[in-house]
Amino acid sequence: MITAASEVEVPIGSPYDLRVSMGERVGETGIREALEKGDPGFVHSFTTGSTVDGPGVRVVGWLAGCQFKCVYCHNPDTWKMTNGMPVTVARATEVLSQYQHDLKIMKGGVTLSGGEPLLQHRFVLNVFAAAKKKGIHTALDTNGFLGDRLTDGDLKLVDLVLLDLKAISPELHKRLTSQPNQAVLEFARRLAALRRPVWVRFVLAPGWTDDMAEVERVAEFSASLGIVERVDVLPFHQLGRFKWEKLGMDYSLSDAEPPPQATVDEAIARFRARGLKAF
Repeated sequence: MITAASEVEVPIGSPYDLRVSMGERVGETGIREALEKGDPGFVHSFTTGSTVDGPGVRVVGWLAGCQFKCVYCHNPDTWKMTNGMPVTVARATEVLSQYQHDLKIMKGGVTLSGGEPLLQHRFVLNVFAAAKKKGIHTALDTNGFLGDRLTDGDLKLVDLVLLDLKAISPELHKRLTSQPNQAVLEFARRLAALRRPVWVRFVLAPGWTDDMAEVERVAEFSASLGIVERVDVLPFHQLGRFKWEKLGMDYSLSDAEPPPQATVDEAIARFRARGLKAF
């Protein structure tokens, strides 16, 4: 049983804060019940005032749990759901209510990210349903692997999908994330068939995704969808390296440098050459 007292303090902060074992007291049975009901959710943190996670100024909920194990992940503490704090839908809605007026004025909304939010898809849908009742724009930042958990009706609660395309080449994607990408590409094509707006996010990681042949493949696939409104090319950074060290995990990119600006510019140009708005 998870009581209201379990989630009194909503974790406001940064996704770069290290958080561990915040939800372990819930136990396996409690987690299973929470996932079935979609209440509570396991939240790493809430960020307010974000301008990079969807249009306008946004509140971002960073959910715990991820089935990808990206070699460049800057938040490996979000891989375990028990590292997130249990937060009820009612409490999450209260957080949104605090910023409701400002979000509308600044043409923003709420974004649920992670980790991978679709591991907690019922919580996501509950929060988005509450947000829509308040007239708040909703965005889902997802790797797309679990997109089949959402029905076509569920997707009507999502105003924008921020789709993290890691790689198109199957072998590279598997090495990069530990998972195949067929389900990701199928979800993207389904969004295209439903004409749901998408922003693509692509991390430019040295020695992994900075090969321009791979960039071309991502650009070609993104353009083929016909629904991609924007592409954000995100240069690899080392802001999360300390988490790998604190968690005692082997970080293969510990000595990697961010890609040079010329490489970033070339990647952006490849997307723009396909008729996409890329930044």
